[in-house]
This record gives sequence, structure tokens and C-alpha cells, in this order.
Amino acid sequence: MDALYKDVVPFRVRSRVEGKKIYCGRKFHKGYDVVLGFNDAFTFLKDIPRKTATLVVSSPHYNIGKSYEEQVEFNEYLEQQRKVIEQCVYILKPEGSICWEVGNYIKNGEVFPLDIFFYDIFKDLGLKLRNRIVWHFEHGLHSSKRFSGRYEIILWFTKGENYVFNLDAVRVPQKYPGKLAYKGPSKGKPSGNPRGKNPSDVWKVILEDWEREIWNIPNVKHNHPEKTNHSAQFPIELPERLILALTREGDVVLDPFVGVGSSIVAAILHGRKGIGVDKEKTFIEVAYQRIKAAFEGTLRRRPLGKPIYQPSGTEKVAKIPPEWEMRNLNESAQ
Repeated sequence: MDALYKDVVPFRVRSRVEGKKIYCGRKFHKGYDVVLGFNDAFTFLKDIPRKTATLVVSSPHYNIGKSYEEQVEFNEYLEQQRKVIEQCVYILKPEGSICWEVGNYIKNGEVFPLDIFFYDIFKDLGLKLRNRIVWHFEHGLHSSKRFSGRYEIILWFTKGENYVFNLDAVRVPQKYPGKLAYKGPSKGKPSGNPRGKNPSDVWKVILEDWEREIWNIPNVKHNHPEKTNHSAQFPIELPERLILALTREGDVVLDPFVGVGSSIVAAILHGRKGIGVDKEKTFIEVAYQRIKAAFEGTLRRRPLGKPIYQPSGTEKVAKIPPEWEMRNLNESAQ
């Protein structure tokens, strides 16, 4: 682990970094740019006033037996999640959004898509689905009895009709800026918006990918610059896009399962405030150090929009091993 994350955070902590105030402790406290809670999510959220956050963005655990979660019966898991989501809705402003990033629950080899089950919870609480976003990544665990999973889902719900949506913050360049309208009052004039076009609901990291409906953002593996001690960490880039589109400068972003703080880091990088909670002390310690580094400008991260690496074919790891070639020849001869 990077030396940056070796310091242990004592609880409670009140600090000031580059003029920004950070509070870290068991309970929520007002008046800070960032508040980190070391507690159970439901307990911590009860102290946050109504209409505090403009965006709730999180990736809850999937109840699959990770080291940081207590696996329970599936219906019990969903009920626990419902209670947390109810609190989030209470904390959310009328113009606010909730973005819930989930994968699949697996039992006895059968796949249960969590977004299907969470959809009902959010609808029961009166929220409206605006987009179902696919996050695509190219690496992960390999399956032997089904196709390997290479995507997760972000459900974007709003509390009301007059929600914050900054389209200009996420526009992409026109693919054909010289295209002209062929009929109507604008005939012969450029048909596109000079500020760029509206991206679809599946995005990638690099600009041309924003035109599609899949976000191809690398997941955080061993050689990723953001890698910490979290086994299911999502990249800063994922919440960063949501924060740019769904909040304004100075707004509060809340993450009830904050892990190592990627969502809060994304918030403060763009002039927002952050509130996060996690029951794992080691994660909160890492989140605290990452947030300090973000304020100081020393945080290691993958830049927004950096192209995904494509091997040229000359690298050793990109070449077919000789023993594979020999095996293929032997199999062809049989």
C-alpha cells in the first residue's frame, strides 16, 4: 500500500486543509466542507437534517460475502437497504438525485440483477427513474459456467420534476459539426449545437465514448493509480461525471457507503461539499487521507477522459505463448 495511507486516523478529528474544514467522527456535524462518519449508515444518517444533499451517489455492498460485509438472507439484505434509502430520500433536496451503482447478487450459480430489485424500492418511495446507465469494464474475475461479468448498472432517480441537470457540463463534441439542416426554417444552416451534443445514457471515459450508451471506465485493479486496500473500489471518474451533471458548485454530495472515499474526492475536486459514512474504520482512515491529499493537490488518480490503454501487440504480455501455439497445432492435427 502507498505510504500515503499508512497513517491511522484517531477519532474524532477536526482539521483544516488548504482552508477547507474536515470532520471525522461517529456522528454528523454541521459547518464542515467534508464530514466522514465511522458508523453504521442508518445510525449516522438519522442525524443529518432534511433537504441537505443535492446528490446521493453510492455503491452498496452486494451481499456476496466480501470481507467488509455480513452476508444475510437476500430479503433481509433488501430490507436493510430500504431503510438506508429511506433516510437518503429524507436528506435529499426536492431538486436532488440519487444514483445507485450495483452489480449482481449470485447464489448457487444463479444471477440476481440487483438493479431490478432496487428499482422497486425507489419507486415505492416515490422517486422517478431518469436513466439506467451501464458501466462497462474490461477486466475482472473469470467465470467457468457462465459468461464473465463485465458491467454494472447505475440507476439515476430524481425526487421531483425540477431536478438539477447540467447538460453543458457533460456535452461532447459534435461528430459531424459541418452537417447542415436539409429542410425547415434552418435549412442550409448547421444542424447541431455549437456547444456540443447531448451524450446518451451509456458513456465511456474518453470523449468519443460519451456518444454511446456504455461507460467504459477501467475498474480499480492492482496497477490502477487509485488502488487502495478496498477490494471493490470504484474509480473517481464514475461519480465525477454524475457530480458534474447533477450538482452545482457548493452543493452537498452524500455517500452512505463511502468506502475509501472516491465519491467525496470527486465532489471536492469540483467545488462541492461531501458527507460519507462507512462502518469499516480502515476504509474511513484511507478516505480521510485521500481527501486531505485531494485538497492539497497530491492525490494519485486517473485523469477524467484519459484514453483506455490499447496494447500495440509488440508487448510480451500481448503475444501468444509458444506453448499455446504448439497446443493449437496439436489439436488441429488430431
